[in-house]
Formats: sequence, structure tokens, C-alpha cells
Amino acid sequence: MTASEELDKPRLLLVDDDQTFCMVLKSALEKRHYEVLVAHDVAAGMRLAEQMLPEYAVIDLRIGIESGLELVKKLISLDDNTRIVMLTGFASITTAVEAIKLGATHYLTKPANTDEIVSALLKNEGDSSAAISEVPLSVKRLEWEHLQKVLMQHEGNISAAARALNMHRRSLQRKLDKRPVLS
Repeated sequence: MTASEELDKPRLLLVDDDQTFCMVLKSALEKRHYEVLVAHDVAAGMRLAEQMLPEYAVIDLRIGIESGLELVKKLISLDDNTRIVMLTGFASITTAVEAIKLGATHYLTKPANTDEIVSALLKNEGDSSAAISEVPLSVKRLEWEHLQKVLMQHEGNISAAARALNMHRRSLQRKLDKRPVLS
């Protein structure tokens, strides 16, 4: 590959605490001609972003104990043209809305394959043909969504959210550590 071809590669920042996932996704994205830099925490992701000013970013919602939403906010403050896809294994309506409001282009639940991620990075408009569920959310899913909403209102502070919910902090932590129910 020539030096000019190397310079023409779009820069992509990948931030996820799962090192194996990062290694596999980085390889797949490089095969699709992206220059990929990887970080495993928010601070390292921010340092890389400041150095490279990525055109694209793939950010995990939960990076260790940190929120990827903070990184989305910081990336957009650096360059509001950065195309960001938020990935998560802990999807909720609240975090999806917040990610988009903060500047993410798209929000995908794991497992998402490389083609879905690249498609989301390049997508410019919403899909009006998206399916609308005929089944209402279950009580357990509604509880999960409510916990996420209150947690977001308290900027991710579990102790403050627990006080607002009138529950013990450890009880809230246990509920948040569980994977959300699907419906």
C-alpha cells in the first residue's frame, strides 16, 4: 500500500473494554480499509481522539464501570462531524435516546457484526419502515427502562439514583448488573 493510500483511509476510534472483541473488530474494519485505533477506557479513548481526530467512532455503552455516553459527548465537542455508533449489550430506550441526543449517529445492540456496524456508520437517515412491535413491554422490561431513565437523570450516579428510587444502592447495583429482559 502506498503512503497516499494509507493517508486516504478514514480514521476510526474503537473504544470497548472487551479486548478480544476489539481485536476481532479492528481486524475486520482494517480489511474494509479503515485506520483503526483502539482504547479500552474512556480516558485513553479521549487521548486518542484528541491526537487523531477520527472521522468515525465505535463506542461501547459500558466501558468497565464508565459510561461510553461521556465519550460520545467529548468526541462531539472535539468535532461535531464525527460519525459515532454506540454499541451495547445492555440496551435501553433511555440510553439509546441519550446517545442520539449527545451526537451518536446510530445505536446497535450486541452482538452486531462488522457489516451492521459499517452500515450504521454510513447511514445518513432514519428508517421509516422500521417494524413496530405489536406486543407491549413486559413489567420486568418496564422496570429496567425506568431504572435506566432514573440513572441517566442522575448522570450515572448509582447512589443518587438509588436515593431517588427509594431503594438500597446495592439492590440497584444488582438489578443494573443483570442483563435486561428483551420484552
